[in-house]
Amino acid sequence: MEKLYLVIPCYNEEAVLDETRKRLDKKMKDLIKKKKIHKDSRVVFVNDGSKDKTWEKICQYHEEDSLFSGINLSRNRGHQNALLAGLMTVMNDADMVISMDADLQDDIEVIDQFVDEYYSGHDVVYGVRSSRKTDTFFKRNTALAFYKMMERLGVQIVYNHADYRLLSKRALKALSEFKEVNLFLRGLVPLVGFSSTTVTYERAERFAGESKYPLKKMLSFAFDGITSFSIKPIRFILFLGLFIFLCSFIILIYALVRYFQGAVILGWTSLIVSIWALGGLQLFAIGIIGEYIGKVYMESKARPRFIIESYLK
Repeated sequence: MEKLYLVIPCYNEEAVLDETRKRLDKKMKDLIKKKKIHKDSRVVFVNDGSKDKTWEKICQYHEEDSLFSGINLSRNRGHQNALLAGLMTVMNDADMVISMDADLQDDIEVIDQFVDEYYSGHDVVYGVRSSRKTDTFFKRNTALAFYKMMERLGVQIVYNHADYRLLSKRALKALSEFKEVNLFLRGLVPLVGFSSTTVTYERAERFAGESKYPLKKMLSFAFDGITSFSIKPIRFILFLGLFIFLCSFIILIYALVRYFQGAVILGWTSLIVSIWALGGLQLFAIGIIGEYIGKVYMESKARPRFIIESYLK
C-alpha cells in the first residue's frame, strides 16, 4: 500500500468546505479500509490567502482528525501557484498525489479509478470531463475554441481536462524541475512525459459559494496559457507585417502607373482608412510583443512563486 495525498487549493471556500471535508473523509477512509492506500494518507487543504474563515475551518479539521492537513500561504497567489505550493510541499511525503478543487464539481467517486490506474503503472492520470452539459452555452463554446486554438498553436494539452489529476512521486519531482513563474499546469504536466492515461467523469454543479473564475480571470488564464507555451502569435505578426508590406508595394506600383497615365488619385478616404488600420495593427502587434517581453521580465526576476506561512502536518 502506498500513501495518497489529496491537494485542494482553497480561496474563500467557507461555504462549501464542511461538505467537502465530509465527502473526502468518507472516501479516504473507505480506500484505507479496502487497503488500496496507506493509513497515513492525507487530505491537504491549501489556503490561498482567503478573506473568510477558510483557514480557521482547516485548522479545526486538523485538530479533530489527523487525516486532514493544511497549508497556509502568506498571501493570495492565485489558483495555479496555490496548487503548485501544495504539490511541492507534499512531494516527499506522498507516493501519489491527486489535485482537485474544493467546490465538489470534480467527481470524488472516480478517485478509486485514479488509484487503480496508478497501480497499473501510470505516473500521470488525467481526469477528463465526459461532457460540458452543465456549462452555459458561452462557456462551453469558448472552452472548445480555447482547446482548438491551443492545439493549432502546437501546445500539448489534454482536451476537457482541468486540474483534476493524479501524479506519481517521480512525476512530481520531474514537474519540480520546471522553474517558470508564469504557471499553466495544464500545459506543463504533459511535458513531464512518463506513462499517462485518462479517467472520464461527469462534472457536477458547484455545491455552494461563488465561482472563483469569472470571465475576466478565465480570459487572463487562457492568455497566459497561450503566451507561456507558444511563440506562434509573434510569428503571425511577422508574416502579417510582411503581407501588408507586399500589399503596400503593389499599391505603390499601381499609384505610380496611374500617375504617369495622368489619372488623378483622390485617395482621401483610402488614406484615412489606411492610417487607422495600420495604426491599430501596430498597436496590436506592439501589445502582443510587449506581453512576451513582460513575461521575460517576470521570469528574469525569479521571484518565489509562493511563500508558505504555516504547514499543519
